[in-house]
Amino acid sequence: MTTKRDINVALIGYGFVGKTFHAPLIASVPGLRLLVVSSGSEDKVKKDLPGVKVVAKTEAAIKDPEVDLVVIASPNDTHAPLAEMALNAGKHVVVDKPFTLNLDEARALALLAKEKKLLLSVFQNRRWDSDFLGIRKVIDSGMIGRVKHFESHMDRFRPEVRDRWREQDLPGSGLWFDIGPHIVDQALQIFGLPDSVSGDLAILRSGASINDWAHVTLSYPGHKVILHASMLAAGGVSRFTVHGDKGSLIKQNADQQEKQLIAGVLPGSETWGEDGDDVVVFDAHQQTTYIQTPRGDQSQYYLQIRDALSHEKANPVSPVQAIAVMAVLEAAVRSSDTGRVQKVELTEDEVAEFHKN
Repeated sequence: MTTKRDINVALIGYGFVGKTFHAPLIASVPGLRLLVVSSGSEDKVKKDLPGVKVVAKTEAAIKDPEVDLVVIASPNDTHAPLAEMALNAGKHVVVDKPFTLNLDEARALALLAKEKKLLLSVFQNRRWDSDFLGIRKVIDSGMIGRVKHFESHMDRFRPEVRDRWREQDLPGSGLWFDIGPHIVDQALQIFGLPDSVSGDLAILRSGASINDWAHVTLSYPGHKVILHASMLAAGGVSRFTVHGDKGSLIKQNADQQEKQLIAGVLPGSETWGEDGDDVVVFDAHQQTTYIQTPRGDQSQYYLQIRDALSHEKANPVSPVQAIAVMAVLEAAVRSSDTGRVQKVELTEDEVAEFHKN
């Protein structure tokens, strides 16, 4: 797609994710135009987006002849069939995480997008979180040497089970498929593919029917990566803890962009992405250095999608990267179910392509 006109976008779904993340981030990017939203709540959409068309039928939004890019922010079990419909309609596609429910669906979509010569991407907005950018900057600088232990926590405190599909025993539900795609993708961006995966998923809250606690270890030849998510962590846990052979770092607080978006702070605002919580680095003599955390900016994802569609930049999250995340997610589930360490089930071609990205 090589054109200087605006890229028309259809947003499928206007629940929490569509309303809070996708709509404002798309609107913040020059060259992207949110044309139509598929939702059964027309009044809610119109209140927020008075100039946008609203249609109840998803197929009508996807097949709108003016639409160039379809963004799928509907429940997880609809991701694969709706992405397939959009690709077959000749549309470029962004899918919210998780990409699909399983590897087979992910591979089928990647193949279809390749055959149709269309962009297919997954919304990994957390690559542009301030906390992740901050710790990656320190790791890349060499200040703590070679990483030996990397720990990523994305915890919440929601002791009461809520009546929503994400917390029901449905395909694609549960905390691991909600938070796991973020923390797995971040780990793969820094360290690449692990040799093996050990996972433990559990239900800890009274009345819960799907996993609300996850502890997963990615094993590499020279280090371990710990990924943890919980719905019962009220505080006292660092977002990142990293130990290297020359020192350690802690990033205590998480990125604030989600809270900002909920509060109505938009990309481009004066305080957008600010993070006053420094990365604390400890050297071999227990001396501390405070490194300013860079601003986060999740709108960078859609800026790069825009540029990829005009062939100025690469797809920010390629299908093979999304497939790799799905493979790790599945390996963790198998490990939890069997009590055994699992390999990441990627083909040789997928591994080779991943390393090229």
